[in-house]
Amino acid sequence: MLEELKSDKIVNKVGGRFKLAALIQRRMSELMQGSRPLIEDARDKTMLEIVVQEILQDKIAAGEPSAADRERSAAMGQSQRGRYGAGDDSADA
Repeated sequence: MLEELKSDKIVNKVGGRFKLAALIQRRMSELMQGSRPLIEDARDKTMLEIVVQEILQDKIAAGEPSAADRERSAAMGQSQRGRYGAGDDSADA
């Protein structure tokens, strides 16, 4: 499985080695925090193998917000909408 990491295919798919490393780190962190794998057959695979397969199957990509980022943005958007929404002068004070 780690042979795929040596291939230029996965490096080019993500846009470079640095982006690949960052994407792998971010997704492995999400998996360790309880996110579910996005591939069908994750049984008997290491987290690294799962992440590599998710990349190769276009389930995740560099530059996309993580699941945690999307949840955080949604929560912040809802809380700030009330404070700084249209017609609310409190932002000008």
